[in-house]
Amino acid sequence: MARSTARKRALNTLYEADEKSQDFLSLLEERKVRPGAQTPLPAYAVTIVEGVAEHRRDIDEALQTHSTRWPLSRMHAIDRNILRIAAWEMLYNPEVPDKVAIDEALSLAKTLSDADAPSFIHGVLSALEQEKDEHQARREQADRIAALADAEADADVSDDESDKAKGEVVTSEPVSSEDAHADSEAESAASGSEGGESGQVPDHTVDQSAPSLDQLKLTLPEELTSDVDRPSGN
Repeated sequence: MARSTARKRALNTLYEADEKSQDFLSLLEERKVRPGAQTPLPAYAVTIVEGVAEHRRDIDEALQTHSTRWPLSRMHAIDRNILRIAAWEMLYNPEVPDKVAIDEALSLAKTLSDADAPSFIHGVLSALEQEKDEHQARREQADRIAALADAEADADVSDDESDKAKGEVVTSEPVSSEDAHADSEAESAASGSEGGESGQVPDHTVDQSAPSLDQLKLTLPEELTSDVDRPSGN
């Protein structure tokens, strides 16, 4: 009985938010603070609203697949949210048997909706029950694909950060004095090899063909020669 009451309180919150085009969780927070004349929201009512809000897209797609008479957007807001609560319990709450979820939905429809609602809701939920395993398989596959995509994205980010870190290490590595000396010797050797095959730099400061001082003989003109040095006419 406690969960039946919680379902009805959850339905009131979902229905009100749907009619106002308000976010489910936003109205839920308001009802937690100001439940009105009623008692505070039961814990299971909060769980239902949070679950429907979290999985609303998948729930609506599943219901739309099995609603052959009406698109979800054209259903009465009461019927639409009764279906959402039952679908959430069937697909996401393993504690509630499918038959119990369907029976509780029919009870709400008989009390709060029109005469045709129970048979319509029963048909949609029965079809969902028959293909529940298929829906869960598709959902699990989608979750795996999303997880793989996230893992690949994380791996790409890690590789980029690793490459960046390696680049920073290479560019910031100091050159040792021994390496600098070796580079200097290598440059000197390269310069020497350009001067000749022997690797020695030719010495242009000494001219090997020039005569020595002993071989030089200085002869002055006769008019500059002194009387002493000039030969006598006698």
